Amino acid sequence: MEMQLSQASWPLLLVLLLPLVCLLYLRHDHNRKQQPRASDGDLKAYPIVGRFPHLAKNGHRLIEWSVEVAKRSPTQTTAFKAPGLPGVVITANPDNIEHIAKTSFANYPKGDFLSSKLEDFLGHGIFNSDGEQWLWQRKAASMEFSKRSLRKFIVHTVQSEVVGRLLPLLEQAERHGRTLDMQHIFECFTFDNICNVAFGEDPGCLAKEGAATPEAAEFVRAFDYVQSAIVGRFRPPAIFLWRLQRALNMEPEKQIREALGVIHGYADRIVRRCREKWAAAAGSESGGDFLAHIVAARGDLSDESLRDVVTNLLLAGRDTTSAALTWFFWLVSGRPDVESKIVDEIRRVRGSRSSSHGGGTGETTTTTFTFDELREMHYIQAAITESMRLYPPVPVGLHYCNQDDVLPDGTFVGKGWAVQHSVYAMSRLEGLWGKDCEEFRPERWLREDGTFQPESPFRFPVFHAGPRMCLGKELAYIQMKFIVSCAFERFSFPYQGGDEHPELELMFMLRMKGGLPMQVTKQRPVPEAEAEADLA
Repeated sequence: MEMQLSQASWPLLLVLLLPLVCLLYLRHDHNRKQQPRASDGDLKAYPIVGRFPHLAKNGHRLIEWSVEVAKRSPTQTTAFKAPGLPGVVITANPDNIEHIAKTSFANYPKGDFLSSKLEDFLGHGIFNSDGEQWLWQRKAASMEFSKRSLRKFIVHTVQSEVVGRLLPLLEQAERHGRTLDMQHIFECFTFDNICNVAFGEDPGCLAKEGAATPEAAEFVRAFDYVQSAIVGRFRPPAIFLWRLQRALNMEPEKQIREALGVIHGYADRIVRRCREKWAAAAGSESGGDFLAHIVAARGDLSDESLRDVVTNLLLAGRDTTSAALTWFFWLVSGRPDVESKIVDEIRRVRGSRSSSHGGGTGETTTTTFTFDELREMHYIQAAITESMRLYPPVPVGLHYCNQDDVLPDGTFVGKGWAVQHSVYAMSRLEGLWGKDCEEFRPERWLREDGTFQPESPFRFPVFHAGPRMCLGKELAYIQMKFIVSCAFERFSFPYQGGDEHPELELMFMLRMKGGLPMQVTKQRPVPEAEAEADLA
């Protein structure tokens, strides 16, 4: 009886719903016609739901798909809107990025859409805050990064890690013919480095061939898991369900909560030790590390606020640099001509040092490079920059629109809409970089005299742009150039992963899925004429 009644009710239900569906469609069509917008390319728009099915279908490959979206539209911008849902704009247009990141900066904050999904991980740290909360952290970080003492401390820390741990590890791998996962090696290196620089802690991840302390190893596993899992909160259907899953302690939110307990416990221990050192030093700066300076300058900060500083610094200092180095080493492995130019530049800088010191074999075998020598390495900087152009560590930027706006290309952006700019897609547009845009060509960053030529941050927003421009940009280059110059002076790194393009893995950064397997071999010998000139 119930089944018969239910079946009989369907026609009546359809009759009742039909006017509502028509009303929603007419309203959507009217709003679409009223809003100024740019061309959305040839993505099919469906009744009521608009282009949202395309977004849902490609959510698992958003980075690659953003290239297709940008190439479809004459303005490199596409809007997605459906009744009852906030709109989404995907753009790869430099004028739009300048508008969002600088001209109308106040109208495009992080917003609740982004920050609410990251709050249990990053709290109200510099990468997940707006307004005054963001401003004080920005000013504090800017002040610290401008200090000569901190820059000197960072350079010294990088040198110690390279000489004491990285090079011996590579030498051992070369001697025994072992293959290394260089992505893992770089993540260990940058984790050790940021912990030393930022907190005065040495987790020893790269010591004894990557054997970290159990505490640090557990933290790294939890940190990687949380990044991967939280990215899932931005994909359907989790984007609608993750709060309910968290409230009911369902998977994957249950495992996220457990991993966050490990992360917060590790960060809390760092904060506690920093406060103890600060108290023992009678309120003065008790070390050269970043956190000690923050505690000395802002003694009123709560432990929770300092924990947010710790987690945000770990994300920035560990994952961005390791991701950049991973893709760089992979790209160079397939281009012997680029590697040869890198090695030639390193040896030329060595030769200049030998000449200025009157020659001698001792100078040519010195392990480290000075700050001034690293600044002379224009080709290496160009090669690193070109690698980040093709594989940006942070491949997308996400913003929230406070008030209705129109982008420079004519695209309407409604209040509450999400705006995503695709750094990854920008590098693959012929209109921005020419017909060879998808080729790894470091020379595009060099002037005729061979010196490095920077590009507009709105055309190359790898380090962000406008008020949120990365403060550690110069120091990141120094760190990467130091690693590259010391490693390639001695070794070559053939890729052992086959002929297929490595699969992209989007966490918070653009990682290489499955790691970067490489053999470590001796670098080509110095030509005899060159060696004789050094000894002369």
